[in-house]
Amino acid sequence: MDWPAVAAAAAARLTPTDPVAVTLANRVIACSASARAAGVRRGLRRRESQARCPQLHVVTADPARDARHFEDVIAAVDDLVPRAEVLRPGLLAMPVRGAARYFGSEQAAAERLVDAVAAAGAECQVGIADQLPTAVFAARAGRIVEPGGDAPFLAALSIRQLATEPSLAAPGREDLADLLWRMGIRNIGQFAALSRTDVASRFGADAVAAHRFARGEPTRGPSGREPPTDLDAVMNCDPPIDRVDAAAFAGRSLASTLHRGLESAGIGCTRLAIRAVTANGEELERVWRCAEPLTEDATADRVRWQLDGWLNRRNPNDRPTAEITVLRLHPVEVVSAGALQLPLWGGLGDEDRLRARRALVRVQGLLGPEAVQVPVLSGGRGPAERITFTPLGDDPVPRADPRQPWPGQLPEPSPTVLLDDPVELLDAQGNPVRVTSRGMFSADPARLAAPGRDKRLAWWTGPWPVDERWWDPDGAKGRTARAQVLLDGDPAQALLLCYRQRRWYLEGIYE
Repeated sequence: MDWPAVAAAAAARLTPTDPVAVTLANRVIACSASARAAGVRRGLRRRESQARCPQLHVVTADPARDARHFEDVIAAVDDLVPRAEVLRPGLLAMPVRGAARYFGSEQAAAERLVDAVAAAGAECQVGIADQLPTAVFAARAGRIVEPGGDAPFLAALSIRQLATEPSLAAPGREDLADLLWRMGIRNIGQFAALSRTDVASRFGADAVAAHRFARGEPTRGPSGREPPTDLDAVMNCDPPIDRVDAAAFAGRSLASTLHRGLESAGIGCTRLAIRAVTANGEELERVWRCAEPLTEDATADRVRWQLDGWLNRRNPNDRPTAEITVLRLHPVEVVSAGALQLPLWGGLGDEDRLRARRALVRVQGLLGPEAVQVPVLSGGRGPAERITFTPLGDDPVPRADPRQPWPGQLPEPSPTVLLDDPVELLDAQGNPVRVTSRGMFSADPARLAAPGRDKRLAWWTGPWPVDERWWDPDGAKGRTARAQVLLDGDPAQALLLCYRQRRWYLEGIYE
């Protein structure tokens, strides 16, 4: 976890004992052991950390710097145990079975890895466990977890540990950990004891993945099929690459080519191999592993970091002896499109959004500014009132402030489809059901009569009357009321009804 501070100290030519802190958005995200001894902690504001430690060397976060200095460590480990995967700069993962057989035991293999990293000028801790996420937390404690002991080892850890490793967690894991803590779940063992069904129905897909991790179950194995070979993105570099700026340009172009192929195949990449060939025939390869499918921007960043690390190793003797002439991106592990949440325009990068916006602006030029409108969350009581449409390009100003209290507002969730179709609500004898001056049904609803919807009701609730602006003769909307009904059928359908001017209207459909 301290690697950003270690890389920053190496870049500034400081000694390992100098206090160093790395900041992002004016808060400390990593610090050295000597800085922690002086009272500096993650999450502190920059000014407060400097007040606690006046000698503190403060630098801003730089992922490229972290990756560049980590390349020496990767090379040292790769000489000992090949095929190590980079989860992030500062964190490596590798299968230990072969190394344990070769060196005699897991303990001996761990000792050799620590010595190899020390020879590269850094300190490390090793963790071994059945599952990769457990091994990451075991490495923080320097532990070798016995086979089958993942769940007991994790049980005592704080529930907030779920969100402390970004390379293993999906976005939003911090909110999940905070919610579990407020619900009284203090450690991972208590979370693991919950029913899988309850976790899935209450928290969602990411919580299910965290629950599998908490129980020590297999989290994410290979996809079960070999990626098509034609998905590889290859670039013959002309002129050859020998500078970081050229590497960044090549990485952006190659990432775009790779992701166009992945999107066409309906898959995403979760493990990416970056391969390079130099003019002298040297072959370089590194595998990056991610918790979530890589986006085009994330792929380009990793290519740039990796090439920067190869071209600018601290030891000149370890650098490639010639320029890079061939670059290849190979998706080692892929997931199907069902695991992806693509945006409306189909792509994952900013280029797709910009292309869509240009198309919409052209539509405005042909049909007028009002032809393309963007919804903005507004204040109001009904679902339609809570949407303000503004022309694309105008300031998204809502008609009413959504942060203000709105007594009588329809509770969440809102209907998926909004309508305004007249319908008839009938009782068991077929008589119309109205809302009385006291805000109650004149009779119990039994049927809903409308074109295409003449069905019995399986359930109903309401009415909820609203009398808006009764003091203002000009702005009064009159008395309205809303009710929710469930139509009898297979499948059942939930509807939102609105009563106004002594008529019922179908205002929304829940899906």
